[in-house]
Amino acid sequence: MATAEMSRSALWNPRRRTFTAGLVLVITLVAFEAMGLGTALPTIVAELDAQHWYSWPFTVFLASSAIGTVIGGRQSDRRGPALPLLVALPTFALGLVVAGFAHSMLVLLVARVLQGLAGGVLIVALYVMIARVFPEEHRPAAFGALSSAWVVPALVGPVVSGALTEHASWRWVFLGLAPLVCLGTAMLVPTARRFGARSEDPPEPRPGLPLAAVGAAGGVVALNWAVQDPTLISLLVGLAGVVALVPSLRLLLPKGTLRARPGIPLMVLSRGLLAGLFFTAQAFVPLSLTVVHHYSPTAAGVPLTVASIGWAAGSLWQGRQRELRRERVVAVGFSLVGFGVAGLSLSLPEWGLPWLVYACWFVAGCGMGIGITSTSVRVLALSAEAERGFNSSALQISDMLGQATLVGLGGVVVAALATPASPTRGVLPLDLVLLIGAVLAALPLVRATRGRAS
Repeated sequence: MATAEMSRSALWNPRRRTFTAGLVLVITLVAFEAMGLGTALPTIVAELDAQHWYSWPFTVFLASSAIGTVIGGRQSDRRGPALPLLVALPTFALGLVVAGFAHSMLVLLVARVLQGLAGGVLIVALYVMIARVFPEEHRPAAFGALSSAWVVPALVGPVVSGALTEHASWRWVFLGLAPLVCLGTAMLVPTARRFGARSEDPPEPRPGLPLAAVGAAGGVVALNWAVQDPTLISLLVGLAGVVALVPSLRLLLPKGTLRARPGIPLMVLSRGLLAGLFFTAQAFVPLSLTVVHHYSPTAAGVPLTVASIGWAAGSLWQGRQRELRRERVVAVGFSLVGFGVAGLSLSLPEWGLPWLVYACWFVAGCGMGIGITSTSVRVLALSAEAERGFNSSALQISDMLGQATLVGLGGVVVAALATPASPTRGVLPLDLVLLIGAVLAALPLVRATRGRAS
């Protein structure tokens, strides 16, 4: 209890409470925009007469986010996090305004590029700011607050977006957030000025980083497009994306990441695997509940909301455990996600118990909150001040690529083994493979913990 009280006081003491409030507000607004767009998009594409461009607002956002993440990390290391942060926030607000006044799909896509670039820069700059504003022992609580900011948007974001779209205009999904982003910017300015100056130690030279960012963005777009349109041509495009990604990863990720070298590389790899395993399994939950068990779309979407609540609960719990070894915590996160995936294997088939999905996916969400947040805490603890931006951007890149790659492969497996009318023959083997993957991914973390103990 004393630890929890100390964590709360660290977040909300007079020196930090404005920054904490601004941090939570900004992330909440970003989450509202992300959650609300999916609800409003069918109306948007119909009004703009651009149905064949339906997936592209998501695709260009993801690609520009990858570029923004790399730019944000590099500039945070070279110039300090204040400048990237205070440029990204107005840019994000500008993107919202442009989207709100868009009268063609081209303008909307430009707006989404602005939002993606700004969002990528914003997340990395906030990570670096957290490392500067909060002492190491209080960073778990700060990241817990950051994760909890997604809860309310996950619960009510689609509902609010749907109400605005139906009773006012889809444009207010964007325009209504812009003034609040400006308010969040004003709340972060004093702390950014105080803690956001350039580090005295110069960052390691990294030639070719911008080109690698473009290669990663192109690879992510190619993989996502290949998943959305599984044909021979899209397969070739996906392979081209992999070819672009491989050399880019050598520059964008810490050395030793793909070999699971202990320390920062292992944490970065774990971040991508954890995100990929969870979101790949989750992608087929609504499909199985609606097609196999004849749930309504609303009921089939409830497990995703339940997982968001579990994610926040796990994040808040780990924020109170300042003495835990983070490698062990991430291993527990993999175990809980594996437990949740095992539960899917018992609930999604025709012979299964579908009500189990609500409980098991809450557990998986807890694992994500515990594990994802702990990777951020551990990487910042191990990073030199002049490398925090690069390592934080590596976490985000690994997260994006883990999702894009594993969700894509999962889609291929399900399409090859099953049909849309009977997905169980594909989903069940996929979930078993993901369960094995979660167990195997936890092993290097357990070994790293034993090595530290010895």
